Amino acid sequence: MSVLDDIKAPVKREMDEFESKFRVSMKSDVPLLDKITHYIIKRKGKQMRPLFVFLTAKMFGQINESAYRGAALIELLHTATLVHDDVVDEAYERRGFFSLNALWKNKIAVLVGDYLLSQGLLLAVKNEEYRMLKVVSNAVKEMSEGELLQIEKARRLDITEEVYFDIIRQKTAVLIASCCACGAVAGGCDEDTIEKMRQFGEKAGIAFQIKDDLFDYGTGDIGKPTGIDIKEKKLTLPLIYALNNASKSEKRSIINTVKNHSTDSSKVKEVIDYVVKSGGIQYASEKMNNYKNASLALFNGLPQNEPREKLEQLVRFTVERKK
Repeated sequence: MSVLDDIKAPVKREMDEFESKFRVSMKSDVPLLDKITHYIIKRKGKQMRPLFVFLTAKMFGQINESAYRGAALIELLHTATLVHDDVVDEAYERRGFFSLNALWKNKIAVLVGDYLLSQGLLLAVKNEEYRMLKVVSNAVKEMSEGELLQIEKARRLDITEEVYFDIIRQKTAVLIASCCACGAVAGGCDEDTIEKMRQFGEKAGIAFQIKDDLFDYGTGDIGKPTGIDIKEKKLTLPLIYALNNASKSEKRSIINTVKNHSTDSSKVKEVIDYVVKSGGIQYASEKMNNYKNASLALFNGLPQNEPREKLEQLVRFTVERKK
């Protein structure tokens, strides 16, 4: 049994049931739309988001229909943002599958994204899940802001550490925070506990993203090609740290490479070597572990049970994973 299977064990039945419920939530009378949503379901990933929802809900009680709706709401709105992202980025592949815009062109992809977004909103309104709707709508707003902030800063390559954390909080962490907040709403928690779980998810999400950024500086066997962030002109924490501690001439040289030679593998390797030598990897790893520890510290005073243990294990898994 893999680590992830072990973490899923207490909610395995609910995760399986969620798949069929999620399929129903995407249903349409339009044959083309049905064909596309079937394709979307077929290419699903590790299902980390529903896992956070269900483990949180079970930590505070039993998993009810509200928890299923929370997980579906997040998946619908998140999938809508991914479909739109692929159009914006002109990306033709996601997780080894063709993107919707690659198969059905931009116009259809944008409309499908709109459909998924409206299905999520209707699911919440029809079932009067207003508290969840507020949590998830706020997340989508923040994700859009984070994306735009990154685009604005990427043009000038002047991302400070503070801006980097703003971007990853909004682009990645806010979604995991929403999962945990929705799980707490479904579990009937008070506002203080919902906020505590939202903060837990946010800190865990930041640790997850730093880990993802560190993969760029590892070896080639970790599922993400080395140097891809540099090739895409993305400034991540290890590189930001290296630039902050570089001399003026070194800084000019690195920024020139990222701006003008990001497709030259030997030049990219020079940047990677410089980041490693400057202690950027070590610094980012320490920050990641600080966020992991801060997220786990929020569990003080919360119910001691198996779902809580699995949530703790899930956070550790996100920072120790190999890909």
